[in-house]
Amino acid sequence: MTHRLAVAAGERSGDDLGAAVAAEILRLAPDSHLFGVTGPGMDAVGVERVASIDDLDVMGLFEVLRHVPRLYRFRRALAASFIERRAGAFIGFDAPDFNIGLARALKKRGIRAIQVVAPSVWAWRAYRVARIARSLDLLLTLFPFEPEIFRRAGLNAQFIGHPLADALPFSPDRAAARDQLGLDSNGPVIALLPGSRPGELRRHAAVVADTAERLAADPGAQILLLLADERHRAFFAEAAGRDPAESGMRVVSGRTRTGLAASDLALAASGTVTLEALLCKTPLVVFYRLAGSTYQLARALRMVKSRWISLPNVLAGAELVPERIQHEATANRLVADARAWLDDPQRREGYREAARDIHRQLAQGAATNAARAILRRASAGAETVGR
Repeated sequence: MTHRLAVAAGERSGDDLGAAVAAEILRLAPDSHLFGVTGPGMDAVGVERVASIDDLDVMGLFEVLRHVPRLYRFRRALAASFIERRAGAFIGFDAPDFNIGLARALKKRGIRAIQVVAPSVWAWRAYRVARIARSLDLLLTLFPFEPEIFRRAGLNAQFIGHPLADALPFSPDRAAARDQLGLDSNGPVIALLPGSRPGELRRHAAVVADTAERLAADPGAQILLLLADERHRAFFAEAAGRDPAESGMRVVSGRTRTGLAASDLALAASGTVTLEALLCKTPLVVFYRLAGSTYQLARALRMVKSRWISLPNVLAGAELVPERIQHEATANRLVADARAWLDDPQRREGYREAARDIHRQLAQGAATNAARAILRRASAGAETVGR
């Protein structure tokens, strides 16, 4: 059977996941034709580009609001294109605020609607569950606690595992990672990760630079600034008011996993990178600063439901790592948290044991599981249409 599958990713992580799943779909069903909103990953495995992920790369409540008219027009044009191309199913990779709306429009036109990566309704905006359930035929989740939330609303939701857990080694080789980065084997290596989006870099640069300057004063400490892209260095320097080297940091761009594997400790902006740190078994301090208007509105509307914001704590069901949010994300606090980790080897070993347990739970062959589930659902849709 030939499957015509429309896809959409909203950022690089979604494109990476989409590429892995698309490759498996094409391996299992070589006659399939995939097309849609892609980045370099999906392009490389043979997905036809209809539009670029760059068209969707916006984040933050007020930041998104400014783009709503354009995004609405873009989504409407995509839906028309996918219908014209006779898509049998639509698969959204992450970017749920955009993709689930697109899925809903396509489902109304008889196209099977599938979302890979669940919206974080366990963290905030739980009222979305019923609407999400009506918008989709299938939801594939990366975390084991998520399916039950959506099944209660009548949605077919399945845990597939997490692709990062499949990709990262169970026992990282820190010595090899340090050799790759040319680091001294003596003295603690501390990684600082300010985020990858312009808004995150702008809000975090100064506190990260101040934190690095203080940590660099400790004897033998080696401080890494892990950036997603070398182009972010100039943006970071402008926001911090000085070059990273002036704060004692060595910049490592585009090698986040190697940097995390090499490090004894990471201080990271909340996001998927905190899960990468956990899977690298690297002790962690999590921080985050939202735009002031977004933070105040979220508090006023009580939109945040989860006790924790970082994935390590959510997955552990306990405070495995410190979280410093908004006004608590200060250099003084982050330095104190870092030194508390470095001074307590027993705590670090307890963290690594918990990280190993979580790694085992998440390493399930996510891309293959997703591809098989998508093809089953697409085949069922084709049979229904055929009747």
